[in-house]
Parts: sequence; C-alpha cells; structure tokens
Amino acid sequence: MANTYSQLYIQIVFAVKGRQNLISNKWKDELFKYITGIITNEEQKLIAINGMPDHIHILIGLKPNKAVSDLVRDIKANSSRFINEKRWINGKFEWQTGFGAFTYSHSQLTNVINYIQNQEEHHKTKTFKEEYVAFLEHFNVDFKDDYLFEEV
Repeated sequence: MANTYSQLYIQIVFAVKGRQNLISNKWKDELFKYITGIITNEEQKLIAINGMPDHIHILIGLKPNKAVSDLVRDIKANSSRFINEKRWINGKFEWQTGFGAFTYSHSQLTNVINYIQNQEEHHKTKTFKEEYVAFLEHFNVDFKDDYLFEEV
C-alpha cells in the first residue's frame, strides 16, 4: 500500500480455555518466540509479549492491511497446534473463545510495555478476571460479566 501511513498500537489479551493454568514457565519462552514468528510472518510488528499460566498479553504495531480478528485467529490456531504437536500438556490445548483488543497512543507505549513485562508482579495482587474487567471498565466497554466469563 504505497503512501499509506499508520500508527496503530494494540494490546491483545486472551486466555487458555477455562482459564486453566497450562502455560508452563518451562516452555513459555519457546511459545512466545513461536507467536513472534506468526506475527512477523503476517507482516505485523511485535512490540511486547508476556503472560501468566492462564493468559497472554501481546502488544503489536498493526498495519492497516490486516484485521486484528484475523491476526488473533491465526495466532491462536497456529500456537495451539504448536503446543499440541510439542505435547507440552496432557490432553488437548485450546485457547478460550474471544479476545480483548485495546488501542493506545504512541505516548502510552512505555507504560503498556512495562505493564506487559511485569505480569508476574502484577498478578500477585490481581486475578486475570479482575485485570480483564478493569481493562473493559477503563476503556468503557459495555459488557455483561456473566456472559463474558461463562465457560464454553
């Protein structure tokens, strides 16, 4: 797309199905490298990635030639296949349906990167559900708590 300029920063958050603690510290770095490859192959820019045993955060610079829903679909499908092929867990690994996508300005990036990099410290005092509801409330997203967190 010649002469197309954009500055779109999006934090993507999604959870393991049932919010189970399945992402092991033993292999999460390899998983994050794999997800980095997916994002790079989709010609998008990874800025930060980290997570907890039950969810991950990804901050990207999104080009306007890609829909965020298509990118997340590809990340989730390919990374779950990768985890299952590696047999890192007993049974079948799946991501929970849906995701959160939150936009930021360039001036906010340092704070968002720090937030993502410090997930372990942050989650000493807040659960994933509390964190996610806080995101939704901060961004004034209209949601129904019982629907958002029901198990599929």
